[in-house]
Amino acid sequence: MIEMYVKGITVDPFTQMPILVLKGKETNDILPLRIGNFEGNSIALELEKVKKPRPLTYDLVRNILDTLNVAVNRIVISDMKDGIFYANIEIRLNGEIFNIDARPSDAINIALRCNSPIYVSKSILEKIKKENEEELDIEELEELIEVKEVI
Repeated sequence: MIEMYVKGITVDPFTQMPILVLKGKETNDILPLRIGNFEGNSIALELEKVKKPRPLTYDLVRNILDTLNVAVNRIVISDMKDGIFYANIEIRLNGEIFNIDARPSDAINIALRCNSPIYVSKSILEKIKKENEEELDIEELEELIEVKEVI
């Protein structure tokens, strides 16, 4: 597993949909994830520390977890099948560990609010590297990311 952080959000120039970009904390690995507008907006609000008058959905989830004394140990983007990414939210309740299936964008929204680490399986990163080498020059992707760190 490689620990990663949210580098930023950019917009796909063709579809106008957000792309969440994760970068390795101690590596040069990059993982672009296409996400929905709602999830992208929620991540951007959290990254920019925008004060909201009332809790939004992911803030509510964090508040529920805090109230029930549930710790979010980490989130793991564990698999990719047919271009769809799969993630788990690892939580601890009363000393017991539970893994909850989640979409990566939802898991990352929760991880950001709970200050939990984000991990990605090495096999996913290797697949993405190979696909990006064939489809897009990695330097072009990095340029796009640098231009639009956060929307």
